[in-house]
Amino acid sequence: MMMKKLLGISFAMMLITGILWGQARPASQHSAARPSLLNPSSLNDHAPATFKAKFTTTKGDFVVEVTRAWAPLGADRFYNLVKNHFFDGAAFFRVLPGFVAQFGLSAKPEVSRVWASATIKDDPVTQSNLQGFLTFATAGANTRTTQLFINLANNQNLDGMGFAPFGKVVEGMEVVQQFYSGYGEGAPRGNGPVQDRITNEGKAYLDKSFPLLDSIKTAVIVQ
Repeated sequence: MMMKKLLGISFAMMLITGILWGQARPASQHSAARPSLLNPSSLNDHAPATFKAKFTTTKGDFVVEVTRAWAPLGADRFYNLVKNHFFDGAAFFRVLPGFVAQFGLSAKPEVSRVWASATIKDDPVTQSNLQGFLTFATAGANTRTTQLFINLANNQNLDGMGFAPFGKVVEGMEVVQQFYSGYGEGAPRGNGPVQDRITNEGKAYLDKSFPLLDSIKTAVIVQ
């Protein structure tokens, strides 16, 4: 799948090109994917007006609070993904200090393949991309699938580009700020993972070539 969709030509805009979609970040490739994750159209529950999701990661825990009214379509997609354990095992494969921590490539390539075309329409931008706010990555208009980023700083310049936050980190932002960033920007502009290879090779590729990446152990809706 195409990755590195251009969003502009200035240096600042070049940084944004990495905020895009992708496909598969593996985790427990030895276990079968949940049947629900192989049928994206079946995961269409409406999210509660507000809810929290707890992420247990290799660096510690953080909690996201979602407000559906901010971006209803994005909130619904996130709710269904967390509820069905899509993010379990996923890596924070693109961490750029002072900018974003990006994740959302499935732990299993077979899951990535079916979600690659499961796009949702854009939400209007009602909140600013401030530090700690959670936003879907995009490759252009109406192309959101499963990739997200957490703003590591105030990135208001993203607001006018259509990046619509739907939640924010309310606990554990210090954990998020510690995710491993030593690999830098993704290839070919940097030394980080190639998203096509994450898609096609999954966990084996990341474990072999990028063993220091932090990842999600589990992500669950907090009752």
